[in-house]
Parts: sequence; C-alpha cells; structure tokens
Amino acid sequence: MPFISSSTYRPPRFLSNPHVQTVFASMFRKVSGVRYKRDRIDTPDGDFLDLDWSGVGADKVAIILHGLEGNSERSYVKGMVRALNNDGWDAVAMNFRGCSGEINRKLRFYHSGETEDLDTVVSHVIAENKYSRLALIGFSLGGNVVLKYLGERGSKAHPVIRRGVAISAPCDLTAGANKMAEPVNRLYIMRFLRMLREKIRMKMELMPERINDDGYRTIKTFKEFDDLYTAPMHGFKDAADYWQKASSKPFLPEISVPTLLVNAADDPFLAEPCYPVDEAKANSAFFLEVPKFGGHAGFVAFNREKVYWSESRAISFLNT
Repeated sequence: MPFISSSTYRPPRFLSNPHVQTVFASMFRKVSGVRYKRDRIDTPDGDFLDLDWSGVGADKVAIILHGLEGNSERSYVKGMVRALNNDGWDAVAMNFRGCSGEINRKLRFYHSGETEDLDTVVSHVIAENKYSRLALIGFSLGGNVVLKYLGERGSKAHPVIRRGVAISAPCDLTAGANKMAEPVNRLYIMRFLRMLREKIRMKMELMPERINDDGYRTIKTFKEFDDLYTAPMHGFKDAADYWQKASSKPFLPEISVPTLLVNAADDPFLAEPCYPVDEAKANSAFFLEVPKFGGHAGFVAFNREKVYWSESRAISFLNT
C-alpha cells in the first residue's frame, strides 16, 4: 500500500502559509549554475518542440515537464535540473509547444492531457542510444501529463523508463478547475489568463482567419477559457469533455513504472479528488505522498546546497 502518510517535509517557520510558499518559490527564487544547450526537434504533424539539455556525461537522464505557461527557465525547472546534475544525472527540460520563446506553427498548442508530444521527446532521447535509465519528472500540468502518459502505456512503457515523479499535479482536472474558480484564487487565475491571452494574440498574427481574442475580457475562469479555446483547438466537445478525457486519475491504476506523486495537503490549487489515496493503496507501483505543507510547487527549503525538498525527494525516489 504505497500511500506515504508521513512526509519528511517541514517548511521554514515563516513560510508555512500555502500562498506564501507558492508565490515565494515562483517569484523570488533564483537558480544559478544551469547552462542549457537547445535542441529543436520536429513533431509528426509538422510542428516543433524545443528541448533544453544540461548534461554531465551520465548514462541516466531525466526529462522535466513544466507547468501551465511555464518553460525551461522557470526556477522550479532549473532547480530540479541543477539538483539532478549534481547527483550525476543528465537532464532535458521539455518546452511545451509555444512555450520556448517562439510560437509554434500549428493552431493547437498544448494542454493538460497531451501526451503524444512527450512520447516524441521520449523517443528522441532514447534514440540517442546513450542512456540505460530514463526518468520523467513533471510539475503541475506537466505532472498530470507524466501520470497520464505512464498510465496510458502501462506495462508496455519502454523498458528504459525506470521512474516517474509528479509534483503538485491536478490529476482530477474538473476538481482542480473548480478549485481555481474560488475567490481566494482570483489573482492566480488572472495571471494565468493574462499569459494565455498573449499566446492567443501571437497565434492571431500567424493565422488571423482561424483565431481571435474577441470577448476575451469576459473570461474569468478556466472553464470559460477551455470552452472557447482549449476544447475546440484540440478536438474536445467542451471544457467538461476536455477535463474528463485529459485527467490522469483514471489512468493511475494502469501505471507499472514506479511513480511518485507529491501533492501538498495545503495546495491552494488542488481539491480533495486530486489526492488519489485509493489508487495508491491499490497499485504497488504508484506512490502518493501528501506533505502537510508545501503550497503549489513550493516545498521551500534553505540549506547550503540550495536544494528544495521536492528536488531532494524526487532524486531520492529516482535512486531507490
């Protein structure tokens, strides 16, 4: 029964508030010492993905997936890259379509359940033919993608994939979207919608006849955004259909690669269905850890190595 009921994470005294954890880790952390080498690869549908590599000459590698409107430069990604490199892992940070600084070519871009692009990246990395072990690490939206990808493939996952880690993942998208619509999360929603509008406007410049931002100011929730953009752009009926089909929770029972999900109990973005205790108890390959504190992708820690708890916890799991 791999439900880890007691976690080792203890927040700094003045960072126990979940919103402070979330904002501090996202806005104020600076990560130095990470130098990327960019690799652009083609997708089967004629688009492209930008990968940022940080290698140490290892025979093991971790692919890192960022969250909504993130990229490889976000502090949580670079912090994980640095920690992995220091532990003897190569790392490759995957930028979702349109998130690498250049808008992608197609009308579609990325969403919480899009796993084919991850499969393209996994195949590309394996084709390098220099790694005996591969791990997948995802944050928030990227964590949901990792969980869904491993669940979809089940026992047929490529044997070089040895571990998966998801941090602050909204594995039930309906519950997560409803939680984000609460007044307490209004500032977060406004920030995400503002960034997403910039993407819509960049796409308008490429294909003005296919997309516009008319009425965007009336959008106040993820449901309204997903109804208007995400669902029709990616072949879903509406937001509800998208959330149901893109959630990783239904796929958790099929995971066969040892996989760890870390969701803080005080995460302001997650509702009760995003803590799949029953699924963890029923699947010996799926581990759920619920620290009392941590916020959303926070898990701040102060130490000489400048490593956050989520990074040390992920690496400990990868090496077990």
